[in-house]
Amino acid sequence: MIGSILFCGFFLFLVMGLPVGFGLALSSLAAVEYSNYPITVFCQRMFTAVDSFPLMAIPLFMLAGSLMSHGGITRRIIDFALSFVGGVRGSLGHVVAISGVIMGGISGSGVADAAALGSVMIPEMKKRKYNIGFSAALVACSGSIGLIIPPSIAIIIYGVTAQASIGDLFMAAVVPGVLIGAGFLCYSYWYAAKNNYPCEGKVSGRERWRRFKEAVWALMMPVIIVGGIRGGIFTATEGGAVIAVYALLVGMFVYREITIAKLPAIFMEAATSTAIIAMIIAATSLFGWLLASEQIPQHITNGLLAITDNKFLLLLLINLLLLVFGMFIDSAPAIMLLAPILVPVIVKLGMSPIQFGLVMVINLTIGLLTPPVGTAMYVASNISGVPILKLSRSLMPFWCIMFLVLALVTYWPGLTMWIV
Repeated sequence: MIGSILFCGFFLFLVMGLPVGFGLALSSLAAVEYSNYPITVFCQRMFTAVDSFPLMAIPLFMLAGSLMSHGGITRRIIDFALSFVGGVRGSLGHVVAISGVIMGGISGSGVADAAALGSVMIPEMKKRKYNIGFSAALVACSGSIGLIIPPSIAIIIYGVTAQASIGDLFMAAVVPGVLIGAGFLCYSYWYAAKNNYPCEGKVSGRERWRRFKEAVWALMMPVIIVGGIRGGIFTATEGGAVIAVYALLVGMFVYREITIAKLPAIFMEAATSTAIIAMIIAATSLFGWLLASEQIPQHITNGLLAITDNKFLLLLLINLLLLVFGMFIDSAPAIMLLAPILVPVIVKLGMSPIQFGLVMVINLTIGLLTPPVGTAMYVASNISGVPILKLSRSLMPFWCIMFLVLALVTYWPGLTMWIV
């Protein structure tokens, strides 16, 4: 009965339009009231959920992302990417895909990257007569790679929830992130050649070197994060602190686009984003604890294993389940709800929790790009003015690329696990 209260209450609150965090908290409160648990459990479990050292990485990476977004990072990365592909047909499309991969290694947020890329690139692509649906779809998808490329906030949440190594997850995530970006580049080139889109023109070696020197401080951020964690110099949480300080120093003293007067607004932006995620984490933890207390994850595990003992089919079913959840729920609550339920299943199937973490995150990244709750899709739609239905049609080739990489990651462990 408690399971019915939790799920029915949660979906009722979603239909009513409540934010996900409040929907999870209120449905959990109703279940606590119905059960014999003391009401103090409601506060205790939510507080305990956010009282976590690894989760401190989230506000630190949020702060680093805010500092770099206000520090001129987007423009410098775009100029740097353009210096290499300016002579290729459809240059601006390639710039979007390359910039999405680079920026994914800085902010950790797919939606933030989509917004940053869209605000700069969509107006430029409109001026050059690029198809607006293609432009918006490319921006939404390239920005969403930030959910996969380390330091991904979604990967941090999965690592904490599934008790998997965040450092190993970061390393393994590089391969699918780069593959998806390369797929977007190939499709952009084909589309540009088909529609005879212009080149932006080659730049000289001197100019390319100048743009590299301008962007090198930004390009060093992913190297510092992944190299420091992989080399054992610092943990993911400590890496967040290192990169936040680095972003502050670069923004203030190298790029000189962050002033003392801007800092309160930057800190408030990071704090607001962190508070939203923290509320979701706290409420999801209580929700998950109530599910575990009723042994619902074990029942779901046994039910899935009872359907078939074919590993291929079970992984296909799990992918479909994740895709459906990703269409309705954002990545953070989906991970905290489903990881405790599905990790025992995949362990019984012989899959590594590291590999499954990538499968889960890629599925939820696709969810950012699908209606009815595709956040990155709505961001691109708002910036470009393209209706959701038209944008969905333009997104279909990009979905196919992501589905292909998802299948490779799911059924070919060596693709990602060799680097761990």
